[in-house]
Amino acid sequence: MLTPPRTVVRRDGGLYALERALQRRGFRHVAGADEAGRGACAGPLVAAAAVLPEGRRGEIEGLADSKLLTPASRERIYDEVVARALAYAVVVIPADEVDARGLHVCNLAAMRRALASLTTRPEYVLSDGFGVDGLDVPGLAVWKGDRVAACVAAASVLAKVTRDRIMVELDGRYPGYGFAEHKGYITPEHTAALRELGPCREHRFSYVNVATVSGRDGRPPRSRRPAAGDTEGPLFSGPGPDEPLFGGSVAALFGGPEEGPAGSPDEPMERSGAPGGTVGVALGEQPRPPAPVGEDVVMEGGVR
Repeated sequence: MLTPPRTVVRRDGGLYALERALQRRGFRHVAGADEAGRGACAGPLVAAAAVLPEGRRGEIEGLADSKLLTPASRERIYDEVVARALAYAVVVIPADEVDARGLHVCNLAAMRRALASLTTRPEYVLSDGFGVDGLDVPGLAVWKGDRVAACVAAASVLAKVTRDRIMVELDGRYPGYGFAEHKGYITPEHTAALRELGPCREHRFSYVNVATVSGRDGRPPRSRRPAAGDTEGPLFSGPGPDEPLFGGSVAALFGGPEEGPAGSPDEPMERSGAPGGTVGVALGEQPRPPAPVGEDVVMEGGVR
C-alpha cells in the first residue's frame, strides 16, 4: 500500500503557509480559533473562530498576532477580517462563568462554541495552544498559532478587539479601575485601584490577587465569588444582577449581525444560514467533566 506524500510546511513560507499546505491536501475550509483575556483578572473571556477564503482574497495586509499590533491596526484588520471571512464567530464568557466553571474549561468551551457557530463548516481546525475536543473534523493545536497560521491570527484579532470594546464599555459602568486602559489585566495601576476600591462584579474572584483583596483567598478558587445576596463591599455598587451585562445586545455593541446566543454545545458543526459572522454569549452550556488537574494553578497566577 502506497503512503501519501508528506506535506512540507516551510519555515519561510509566512503566515499563510500552513493553511495553504492543508488546502493542497484537500482541506479547503480551514478554521482558526483563539481567545483573548485568559490572563486578565477582570472582564470576560472571549473566543473567536474564523475561516478565511482561499487565494488572494484571504490574504489581509498586516495580519499578525493581535498582541503585536497597535490598537489602530487591530481595528483596521478586524474590519478586513469581518469583510473577507467566509465565516466568523465570537463567543463571550462572563467573569462569573469563569469563576464557576474554571478558566481552562471555559477557554475550551468558548472555542468549541465559536467553531460550532461558523456558518461555513470547517474541514480542518487550527487552534492556538490547546486542542479543542468534541469536534467532528480533524484539528491541530499549534504552539503560538496566532503567529504561525493566518486563520488563527484572524481569530485572535476578532477576540482581542471584541474584548477591548467590552472593557471600554465596562470602564464607563465601573469607573476608577481603569478598565479602558489596562483592559482588566494585572498592572500596577489596576492593583492600586483594587486595593483602594475593592473588586467589582466584573472581577474574577478565582484569581488569587482579587481573592486576596476581597478577603476570600482562604477558600477554593471556585467558591470565592460572593453570592448574589451578599451586599457587602463595592461588588454591588455597579449595575444590578438583573441588568444586561453590557447594556444591550452584544451584537449591537460590536456592529455584528443581530444574532442570539450560540446554539447548544451538542449541536452539529454544520449550521444553516448564509455565510457571515455570529456573536453569542456563552451562559447556558451543559456541565462537563471535571477540569484537568492543574487548572487551579492558572487561577492562582502560576504557569500551567
